[in-house]
Amino acid sequence: LARMVVAAFPGCAVHACGSVAEAGSAIAEDAFDLALLDLGLPDGSGMDVLRLLTGNGAQTLCVITTLHGNDEHVLPALAAGAMGYLLKEQPEELQVRQLRQLADGIPALSPPIARRMLAHFRAVPASAPQDAGLTTRESEVLTLIAQGLRVAEVARNLGLTDNTVAGYVKSIYQKLGISSRAEAATQAARLGLLR
Repeated sequence: LARMVVAAFPGCAVHACGSVAEAGSAIAEDAFDLALLDLGLPDGSGMDVLRLLTGNGAQTLCVITTLHGNDEHVLPALAAGAMGYLLKEQPEELQVRQLRQLADGIPALSPPIARRMLAHFRAVPASAPQDAGLTTRESEVLTLIAQGLRVAEVARNLGLTDNTVAGYVKSIYQKLGISSRAEAATQAARLGLLR
């Protein structure tokens, strides 16, 4: 990954971290223009690092670089603020080209991810409810779930118990006719809850 970044942006300084804890320390000490985040880390997930970067108001461009290309990973990462999603299996020269495009405001998306996203949104009925009858609290919970937060994290964020949030999630899923976090992220975007 470091080699790809240097190839995409010659002369840049690269700081590599091998864990969420190490990344947290680096983020506390310095500001970064770009972060390539692997989802599988020994002490957590790249999603934890993504939330650290997007939660502190940093202007870091975050790109997920992983082997996981399914909806359960892609949609929550993008909803949480990732500006790209690259699969490690694609050729290095393609990844370098996609990283360079970030400078022009073009998201770095592996072709299979872009196709998956298009297929996913085509599969969502155009008649999806714009007003699903969610309460204000349910909308808040949906927004946080769609950003990739876990039930316990949503509970801490809103000052609720885990059981209360789990009840809200169940109600939201029933009202929207969904059954996964990926679908929750899609519906949150359709309802205008994600920015």
